[in-house]
Amino acid sequence: MDIKNNILETIGNTPLIRLNRITNGLVCEVAAKVEYFNPGNSIKDRMAMKMVEVAEKEGKLKPGGTIIECTSGNTGMGLALAAIVKGYKCIFTTTDKQSKEKFDILKAVGAEVIVCPTNVEPDDPRSYYSVAKRLEHEIPGAFLCNQYDNFANRLAHYETTGPEIWEQTNGKITHLVCTAGTGGTVTGTAMYLKEKNPGIKVWAIDAYGSLLTKYFRTGTVDVKEVHPYVSEGFGEDFVPANFDMRVIDHFEQVSDKDGALMARRLAREEGLFCGYSAGSCLQGLIQLKDSLKKSDLVVCILHDHGSRYIGKIYNDQWMLERGFLEVKTFKDIITGKNNPSVLTVARDQTVAEVIELMEKYDIENIPVMERGEPVGSVSEGGLFGKVFGTPDIRHVQVQAVMEPAYPVVAYDTPVERLAKLITKDNGAILSRDEGGDLHIITKYDIIQSLTKR
Repeated sequence: MDIKNNILETIGNTPLIRLNRITNGLVCEVAAKVEYFNPGNSIKDRMAMKMVEVAEKEGKLKPGGTIIECTSGNTGMGLALAAIVKGYKCIFTTTDKQSKEKFDILKAVGAEVIVCPTNVEPDDPRSYYSVAKRLEHEIPGAFLCNQYDNFANRLAHYETTGPEIWEQTNGKITHLVCTAGTGGTVTGTAMYLKEKNPGIKVWAIDAYGSLLTKYFRTGTVDVKEVHPYVSEGFGEDFVPANFDMRVIDHFEQVSDKDGALMARRLAREEGLFCGYSAGSCLQGLIQLKDSLKKSDLVVCILHDHGSRYIGKIYNDQWMLERGFLEVKTFKDIITGKNNPSVLTVARDQTVAEVIELMEKYDIENIPVMERGEPVGSVSEGGLFGKVFGTPDIRHVQVQAVMEPAYPVVAYDTPVERLAKLITKDNGAILSRDEGGDLHIITKYDIIQSLTKR
């Protein structure tokens, strides 16, 4: 029988999946090493287990001990799984820019999570690095894994990730593309692959606001390069010891916006529901596409699962607030219509006049105005509902059959918000342009604008 002894035995041997749509414009084949198939849903399971095993072997972690680590979330998950199986306690420090989902997941598997401020220097006593170091000294039997400088990190990828990619591609891989954070994944995997074929190109993807790219290019640590960014899981404000820049051929920086949008494309176009770093990894490759040739085989490492970013890159409101989505507004819809002017009627006009307008201009919704302000509305559906209960309805005045006035919104209201105002009982929305002229849009206008995205 093929029965695993515990969850740790399922780590590794993740699939390599060909990308088909996003990479249409590239001349060569691109495959993704999809690491969310690990039990903790990220590539960090590999190095977390390795760090624990090495610490046990070296006597630094003993039965009943406490695992301490500063983590953006994924390493913590891997360590928590190891702790459950092996009987350790876990305390993790993290930053306040990480998604709430990551905190909740870590707590769900029994870890204690301490949230620290993001925008402080690494040696500041409030930073998540400093807090982790302090806890190691204060708690008896504690072991700080220190994924940044612990060589067991890159060893895990030298022993597993690299060999898997080599075997899965039959040694035909020409390019490895991977986001760079602690340096463990990109360095360890590159070390193995370059031993097998020194000609393989390794492209590290970095975030704007990280100092790694400049350090790679100049060999100098420039703190002026460091500024806040929202990308998660990669980029650093110092240089971890796990990096060996000799095995990396190029660093490419990707913006917060481009990485987030590409992650959403991965989900919708490839069915790969991945995290922030995966989107940035693919975006970095697209930015470097002119360096590829037809015979190349590119492998991109997709680090983790999208479930940890539901409140961020997969949340439209979060994306809108940061200007990451192309926002269509009431104004955009009106600008794209052939006849942007709005037809209105007065209270004392007859239903026959309304019906004539509806037939002539092929419209279903007409505002009722009084002294330049909307006081009601008449709709085709509303009139139909009154036909059988109102004798000779054509000669009745509008005020006797009108419905509530359509809502009036700002001219720059996003389409996403407009859609929520369209209901079964309300088929249109009004707004005034910069010159004070009234405009109307219906549910059909909104549907058309969304399908044109």
